[in-house]
Amino acid sequence: VQLQAFGGGLVQTGGSLRLSCTISGGTFSRYSVGWFRQAPGKEREFVAAIALRRGTYHADSVKGRFTISRDNAENAVSLQMNSLKPEDTAVYYCAADPGSVRYYSSRDYNYWGQGTLVTVSS
Repeated sequence: VQLQAFGGGLVQTGGSLRLSCTISGGTFSRYSVGWFRQAPGKEREFVAAIALRRGTYHADSVKGRFTISRDNAENAVSLQMNSLKPEDTAVYYCAADPGSVRYYSSRDYNYWGQGTLVTVSS
């Protein structure tokens, strides 16, 4: 199973970006999928997840601004990011696991994409 994340870039405060994650060797509908991010000098943190057989979850820091969704036809998971803030600047990673993971825990995901950089300028 391989994941690929893309869609990052440079955006001004208040702008929007849409990240996408594709999977090869698997089907997203059978996986829990999460987005995590890591800013320079900080630990990787949970952003959003679609948990297998449960639902969608978003971190409090992004709730109301970010939305995770899955497109079964495209076998992709997206993260729509609106009202971006400088503190959203980070490398964003998508992750997947076929099990019922603790959706907020990066340690529970076995498959990771390479990361895509999001930079929000003030």
